[in-house]
Amino acid sequence: MKSSFLLLVLCCLVLSVFTATNANCADTETEKETDTQAAKETQTQVEKETDAQADKEIDPMVLIPAGEFRMGSETGENDEKPVHVVYLDAYHIDSYLVTNADFKKFVEANPQWGKDGIPKEYHDGDYLALWEGNDYPEDKAKHPVVYVSWYAAMAYAEWVGKRLPTEAEWEKAARGRLIDRKYPWGDTEDITKAGTQMWQSPPRTKGVGEYPPNAYGLYDMTGNVWQWCLDSYVEDFYANTPERNPLASTTDLKALVSDYTSVETPRVLRGGAWTEDPRLPRVAERDKVAPIRVLSLAGFRCVQDATPKELKK
Repeated sequence: MKSSFLLLVLCCLVLSVFTATNANCADTETEKETDTQAAKETQTQVEKETDAQADKEIDPMVLIPAGEFRMGSETGENDEKPVHVVYLDAYHIDSYLVTNADFKKFVEANPQWGKDGIPKEYHDGDYLALWEGNDYPEDKAKHPVVYVSWYAAMAYAEWVGKRLPTEAEWEKAARGRLIDRKYPWGDTEDITKAGTQMWQSPPRTKGVGEYPPNAYGLYDMTGNVWQWCLDSYVEDFYANTPERNPLASTTDLKALVSDYTSVETPRVLRGGAWTEDPRLPRVAERDKVAPIRVLSLAGFRCVQDATPKELKK
């Protein structure tokens, strides 16, 4: 009798374990199916968002909100020091560099700024060197216009109702909300994110927008071509710069813009170019060039002041 009772208890225990095991397996299988379904839904959502971003029409200009940012670099060249806090009013900046196709419209409407019409005092002899007359190379429509002087860039900006960015406006936009980083994407050099092809053959400009944008949605902020800025170049400007809307050598931006043809002092270039070592085109890097110079590695983009309504936001 005792042995029969023990056998019955043992059978019950085995049945209980078997039932629990089956239940756990079922629960595990359900969890796996749930996780798999969640992963599929997440992947689908990511794909939808990626497709939507790819299909999204790029705004021709991006609004950079008013506020402070840290300008300069403690690890760069002497003229990038010290790091200092700057406040800028809101402004719009071009998403892309000005292209050959853009500039052609300008010279067609303003023959005095065409290759054969520009006065000698506004260039050094190689103006629009890659063009034949007022026509750019057939396959370069979407490449940044190069061999343009600071004067020509200012004239174009005036024609489209804009202006060149101040050095501070350029740097804040280039940083894309990142603080104290070397590049628009972080601290690590990456040839897949900027047009620095000095080791490639042939090393030349790329079409605008071929590299990923920064967090503001701006393309080619470093690499591809250097970019003209509004400011005169002052080597130690950062040591005693205004805290609000700084502009080197003058406090009257409107007067500078309206009388730009009388400027003779060197202007600031920012962003680096296709000739650079990938380590060099940093957001804090500065260079200087006479406003009359035209270079194969220098172009520009424009900015526009925010409206009074946008300034209040």
